[in-house]
Amino acid sequence: MNSAATGAVGRGTTALHATIIAGGSALLFLVQPMLAKAMLPRFGGSAGVWITSMLFFQVVLLAGYLYAYCVTRYLGPGAQAGLHGALLLLSLAQLPLRVASSGTGHPVGAILLLLTMSVGLPYFLLAANSPLQQSWYAGAGPGGRFPYRLFALSNAASLGALLAYPVLIEPFFSQRQQFAWWSGGYVVFAVGCGISAVRRGWAGRQQGQAGGASRAGAVATSAAVLWVALAACGSTLWLAVANYLSQEVAAIPFLWLLPLSLYLLSFILCFEGHGWYRPRLFRWLLPLAWAAVGYRLAWPGNGGSLEAEILVFSAVLFVCAMFCHGELARGKPEPRQGLEFFYLMIALGGALGAVFVGVVAPNCFSTFLELPVGIVASVLLALRLTYGYTWRRLLRTAVIATVALVVTGRVRPTGQDVAHARNFYGVLQVSDTGEGENAVRTEFSGRTLHGIEYLAPDRSRLATAFYGPESGAGLVLASARIPHSRVAIVGLGAGTLAAYGRAGDRYRFYDINPAVTESARRDFRYLAESAAATDVILSDGRLALEREPAGSFDAIVLDAFADDSVPVHLLTKEAFETYFRLLQVGGVLAIHITNRYLDLFPVVAALAGALHKEVVLIHSPGDPERHIEAADWAVVSGNHESLRELAPYTLPVAPRRPARVWTDEYSDLLGVLK
Repeated sequence: MNSAATGAVGRGTTALHATIIAGGSALLFLVQPMLAKAMLPRFGGSAGVWITSMLFFQVVLLAGYLYAYCVTRYLGPGAQAGLHGALLLLSLAQLPLRVASSGTGHPVGAILLLLTMSVGLPYFLLAANSPLQQSWYAGAGPGGRFPYRLFALSNAASLGALLAYPVLIEPFFSQRQQFAWWSGGYVVFAVGCGISAVRRGWAGRQQGQAGGASRAGAVATSAAVLWVALAACGSTLWLAVANYLSQEVAAIPFLWLLPLSLYLLSFILCFEGHGWYRPRLFRWLLPLAWAAVGYRLAWPGNGGSLEAEILVFSAVLFVCAMFCHGELARGKPEPRQGLEFFYLMIALGGALGAVFVGVVAPNCFSTFLELPVGIVASVLLALRLTYGYTWRRLLRTAVIATVALVVTGRVRPTGQDVAHARNFYGVLQVSDTGEGENAVRTEFSGRTLHGIEYLAPDRSRLATAFYGPESGAGLVLASARIPHSRVAIVGLGAGTLAAYGRAGDRYRFYDINPAVTESARRDFRYLAESAAATDVILSDGRLALEREPAGSFDAIVLDAFADDSVPVHLLTKEAFETYFRLLQVGGVLAIHITNRYLDLFPVVAALAGALHKEVVLIHSPGDPERHIEAADWAVVSGNHESLRELAPYTLPVAPRRPARVWTDEYSDLLGVLK
C-alpha cells in the first residue's frame, strides 16, 4: 500500500476512533443527570442522591477500565472483537432506558441497585469504551501511536454533554423523550463500536498479532501507587467540594455541575497535546489555594458573599485538580508501555475517592470532613512531587496533619451544641443561643434554618421561624372555620407547625430523614406540647400520601424544600392531583416557596391553573425580636371562599412569564432561576 493510501486509512481510523470515543463519552455523562433526576422522587430530593450516583458511576468506570485492561492484555485481536461484540449485543436487552422498579432499604444500597438494574451493562461498556478505543488506535499502526489526545477528547465530550443537559435537553424534552433519544444514541454507538471491534480483529490478523495491543513491561509499584493517589485525591476533592457547596454553602440547583465541570476541564487541559500544567507556576498557586480554603473552612461565610465563596472553592478545586492531573500527565507511560494499566490506576483512584466521599465519610464523620482530608492529601502529594520532600520528612508532616485534622473535627462551640448528626440526607445541627426569656433552640441543616423554639416553658409553643402567625401556613392553620381539622404536613423540621394544633385536631407529619424525626421528638417540645393529636410518618411525603384514602385531610402543607433544594416530584401535575384527591371540598393546599435562588410561584400558578384552582401569594416580613423569618407561601384551593378569608394578607402578583406545567416527565429548574 502506498504512503498516500496508508495516510488515508490512518486518517479514517483516527476519525472512527475519535467519533466513537466522543459519542460514547457524551452518552456516558448524559445518562448521569437523567437517571439521578429520575430517582430523586424515591429519596426525597436529597443531594445525597447525586453523590451516591457519582459513586456508582465511578465504580462502574473502574470496572470498565479493568475490563479494557484485561481484554487488551490477555486476548488476541479476534477474541477481543468477538467478546466485545457479544457484550454490545447483550447490552441492547437493557434498552429502552428506564428506571427499574426495585430498590428498597438503605438509600445508598437502594440507589446502587436501581442504577445497576437500569443501566448497568450499557454504562459498563460506555465506561470501557475510551481506554479500549485508545488501545486499539495505538496498536493499529506500526510502532504505536500517541492516544492521549483522545483521552482529552473523551473528557471534552463528557464536559460538553454535562453542560448541555440543563440548557439544551432538560428544558425542552420530557423524561420519556430523553430516555428514548439516549437509547437511540446508544444503539448507534453500539453499531459503531461493533464496526471498530471488527476492524481491530481484522487488522490484528493482517499484522499477525497474537495478543493484545499492549505488551507492557513491569510498571514500578511506586509509579502505580502514585497514579492511584493522584487520581483519588482529585476525585475526593471534586466530590467533597460538590457536597460542601450544595449542603453547607447553598443548595443551588446545578451547583454540583460546577465542580464536575472543573474536574473534567483539568483533565482536558493536562492531557491535551501541549499540556497546560506548569509545576513551577503551581509551586506558587497551591499554597494560595490551601490558605484560601483553610480560611473559608475555619470561618465559613466570614467577610464574603455567596458568589465569592463559590468562586473561592471553585478556584481551589481547579488549582488542586490541575496539580493532580498535571502530575498524572507528566508520569504517563508510552502508549505501548502500559497505557491500559495507567488508565486502570486512574479509574481505581477515582473509585476510591468516590467510595471515601459517598460511603466512608457519611458513616464516619459528623461534619463534612472529607474536604479537609482531600486538601491535606493534596498538600502531602505536592510536598513530595513539587517541593521535593523526602519520604521520612513527609511521614512526619502527615502524622502532624492527621492529628490536627482529628482535633479540629472534634472542636465544637462551648456550651452551645445540643445535637450533631450526619447521614445520607446531610448534616443536622441543633444548638442553643441567647439567655433568659430570649434563649432559643435552633435547628439547621447545613446553613439553612429548619426551626426555632423558645426554651422558656411559657413561650415554647410560640410559632417562630418561617411559620409565624402572619405566615401563609400560620394563617391557614389558625383559621377556626373547620373544627377537628385533619392536617397533613410534608416536612417536619422542628415540628413548629404543631403549635397551631387545637384539641380535636389531628396533625400528621411526613419526613424522609430519620435524624430529623428523632431530633423533633428528642430536642424540641412542639410535638409533645401540641393540643392536637400528632403522628410522624418516616417516608417520602408524596409516596406516603399516595397511600392515604381520598378525602383524608382538610389542609395539606408542603414544607419539604430543605436547604433551598427542590423535591421536584412534589411540584408536578400528578402530585397536585394527589393532593386534591386527599383534600375535602373546600380544602386548602399551602406551599412554602421561600427560596433564595428560585421563583417557584409561577410553577405553582401554572399547576393551579391546570387543575382549575385558585392561588394566592402571601409574604410575611421577618421580625428578629420574635425570631420570625421572612417567608413566602402560595395557597391553593378550589373554593373561592377559603381564599377570600386570606385576601387581606395576600400580595398582588407582578406579571411573570407563564411557566410550563411541570409533570413527572418534565421540569425545568433553570427556567425559574431568579
